[in-house]
Amino acid sequence: MTTTVEPATRELGKSRPRKEDARLITGRSRYTDAIIPPGTLHMHVVRSPLAHATITHVDTAAAAAMPGVIGVYTATDLGAEGIGLPCAWPVTPDQKAPQRPPLAIRTVHFAGEGVAVVVARSAAAARDAADLVEVDYDPLEPILDKEAAAAVGAPLVHPDLGTNVSATWVFDSAAAGTGDSVEQAIAAAEADPDQIVVRRRFIQQRVIPAFMEPRSVVVDPGGEQITVWSATQIPHILRTMTAVTLGIPESKLRVIAPDVGGGFGGKISIIPEEMLCVLLAQRLGKPVKWTETRSDSLLAAHHGRDQIQDITISAKRDGTVTGLDVHLLADMGAYLSLIGSGIPILGAFMFNAIYKFPAYRFTCRNVFTTKAPTDAYRGAGRPEATFGAERIIEELAVELGRDPMELRQQNWITHEEFPFTTVAGLTYDTGNYEQATAKAMETFDYAGLRREQEERRRSGDPVQLGIGISTFTEMCGLAPSRVLGSLAYGAGGWEAASIRVLATGKVEVITGISPHGQGHETGFSQIVADQLGVPFEDVEILHGDTQISPKGLDTYGSRSLVVGGIAVVKAAEKVVAKARKLAAHLLEAAEDDIEFSGGTFTVRGTDKGKTIQELAFAAFTAHDYPEDMEPSLDADAVFDPENFSFPHGTHLAAIEVDTDTGRVTLRRYVCVDDVGTVVNPMLVEGQVHGGLAQGIAQALFEEAVYDEQGTLVTGTFVDYTIPSAADLPNFDTATVSTPATSNPLGVKGVGEAGTIASTPAIVNGVIDALRHLGVTNVEMPCTSQRVWRAIQDAQGNATQETPVDTHSPGAGLGSIDPNNPQGEVG
Repeated sequence: MTTTVEPATRELGKSRPRKEDARLITGRSRYTDAIIPPGTLHMHVVRSPLAHATITHVDTAAAAAMPGVIGVYTATDLGAEGIGLPCAWPVTPDQKAPQRPPLAIRTVHFAGEGVAVVVARSAAAARDAADLVEVDYDPLEPILDKEAAAAVGAPLVHPDLGTNVSATWVFDSAAAGTGDSVEQAIAAAEADPDQIVVRRRFIQQRVIPAFMEPRSVVVDPGGEQITVWSATQIPHILRTMTAVTLGIPESKLRVIAPDVGGGFGGKISIIPEEMLCVLLAQRLGKPVKWTETRSDSLLAAHHGRDQIQDITISAKRDGTVTGLDVHLLADMGAYLSLIGSGIPILGAFMFNAIYKFPAYRFTCRNVFTTKAPTDAYRGAGRPEATFGAERIIEELAVELGRDPMELRQQNWITHEEFPFTTVAGLTYDTGNYEQATAKAMETFDYAGLRREQEERRRSGDPVQLGIGISTFTEMCGLAPSRVLGSLAYGAGGWEAASIRVLATGKVEVITGISPHGQGHETGFSQIVADQLGVPFEDVEILHGDTQISPKGLDTYGSRSLVVGGIAVVKAAEKVVAKARKLAAHLLEAAEDDIEFSGGTFTVRGTDKGKTIQELAFAAFTAHDYPEDMEPSLDADAVFDPENFSFPHGTHLAAIEVDTDTGRVTLRRYVCVDDVGTVVNPMLVEGQVHGGLAQGIAQALFEEAVYDEQGTLVTGTFVDYTIPSAADLPNFDTATVSTPATSNPLGVKGVGEAGTIASTPAIVNGVIDALRHLGVTNVEMPCTSQRVWRAIQDAQGNATQETPVDTHSPGAGLGSIDPNNPQGEVG
């Protein structure tokens, strides 16, 4: 007789330290740059210093003669003229998509584009030789202003396309049958004195994913299979796209993403250097390695955001919104990257945010310029949309003389109205904006801070207080496949998982999700421990290697838990079903009479039972099992959700602005997020903290700046300012939960929430501090210099010299340095 065991303590909801940290913080991790197969050669890319130019001659002789150099190659030398990097998202049937070669062939289209590569026996030798490659250029006019580029008759980035507009994509609620005509709503508001129309332009500046680990690639062509190690978010997609791009059978490719030190969307592209390493490894018959410098990363890796948002909102004088019209101009850079063309389109479904707009239209034009290509950056389209939504609702509140929180409450979807189909056509399954907001306002002391704000204004305090608000939602879990197909996305949204129950009862979980810092090994272990009733310590998570995990669609769009984690749950359910069948056979009972709890299968009403570990060994020995069952408890599953998930939250920022210097100080930040069921509070808190840092950084610190010639002048961390812990306060975070109905765990996703919500909260707070002085807008990043100048412009003192404030990043430095237009202190 087997004694039943008491169920283990439930893992879901437990703050377990990350099990992967044991190797990550003790130096036992394995990043791509640490991988050096025997005989490895090193590649260095010769990059164009010009943004737009014709290549007239490339002289490689001096570089090729350097000691240790194996060869110097152009696109022609490699036979790569016909190779084009993939764009997997043709957002319209007539989208213009120029071929992007791994190396420029006749024309360079942005500063940093590769022109040639040097291969040498050491990375140092390759770098030294690259300096001797002489490239003659005939400069062409750089095309940098996206509005000018979109104009008829503008100089062309790619003359063969005949235009700089890659695509125009429109969503209209009237045409889609999801709402009324926005033209009629706005026209009616303009003609009615009891209604109001507010128009604003907001700028989403260009930013750069500043991941901790630079990108790196190693390709070993040995044996019957080409092995590619890459610091990538997308090993499975990289394998497929490499096969398609280079004509290599997919079965002959093995892609490994080992430990990856951050991604934030910056490692989601198929990059030229990956293709070059494969081509060179095939040509030379030896492993080839490339690791970028930080300057390479800032210059030539893809950038994010870079949009102009022209937004019109109409409303009744009582505050009820009636229409929203969004016109977006999105800078693609010089080429369409893997999914860059679709990133602005994702935002189309989020500009309506949590509000009940009767009429809505979204129009986006994607435009080419001679700048680095853009693609996903943490949040990918949702932060841009949330910024526009939360800024325009704030502006409407000002025009109506309303408290901005009260106006939001008047127009948002109430908790009784869920599920709610929005004017953009999405069905939000669950939510409770009132609950999150009430908790945030109480923690923040919203009423007390408003009183303090009024007192400071009355007293003329040089340090003014602003209160920034962001009440947001987002669509998480880039899926389902049918929806993505309707948007012409080049892949599905499903995810795969396998569970192997070993003979000793230990469990291996294989997931197609590929982590880069999120804590998947810990969170997924907790899920499986609960599902199978095994100890947390007995679960191993395997990932990031297409030979171990052959099926998957990787990590981006907050899909890890809500898609990949649910695939694991589905696989676990199959394991339990198999184990129940085996238990019924061994216990001589009907399968319907077998109960499962805490890892033990028992016959209902008796103390007869078998643990899952015992059943695993019984399946392994295969001495006695049902005739219609294979001797295995292993199971595979693929999960394709029917809907997105919709996390939401309320973020509040207390901002102090020194009106004498423009210095901005973030005094307090409170956020309450609803991410559905929380698997591990510690992981959630870490994801929120990291997301807040990135969203606040866009609001106050970061901007990729090009000069008039198209040269990136923020090409180092001296000039491209990212905040440190010393620049940010302690965050006061909390969660509430309305479980999602789209998956069995009720999870919603959290990886991008902090970034999506925080940027408008900060900017709204900065402007709120200065609104009574006549300041109506400050473009991001809200550096001390920009804030001070906005104050001077509002007061008619624009000719005054900018004061020096050496205490804050982004402080004013007097007159503008053309090489440092942000006025940044390094």
